[in-house]
Amino acid sequence: MLGGLQQKQDELKAKLTTIEIKESLNDDAIIVTANAAREIVNIELDDTKIDMSDKAEVEDLVLIAVNNALNKAAEKEAEMSQSLLSSILPPGMENMFGA
Repeated sequence: MLGGLQQKQDELKAKLTTIEIKESLNDDAIIVTANAAREIVNIELDDTKIDMSDKAEVEDLVLIAVNNALNKAAEKEAEMSQSLLSSILPPGMENMFGA
């Protein structure tokens, strides 16, 4: 039983890395791409839409976009983890951990 659970967890981790979450700000001036495993995989900055000489503004926008992307990734990870739990628990117990 536990071996099967470990295998399902490993499969979930692998699947999470394939799910992309994009967060953009200021009309796509900044686009942050994360995966559902909460890893940042890309950051794009469009210097035609943002004043790159305003370092503080760029840093703030990147920080906001990264945090938003990671929050969305965490939500997706929780959703998929709950789905995994539901698939392995006996019927009627799938909400036992606060879904």
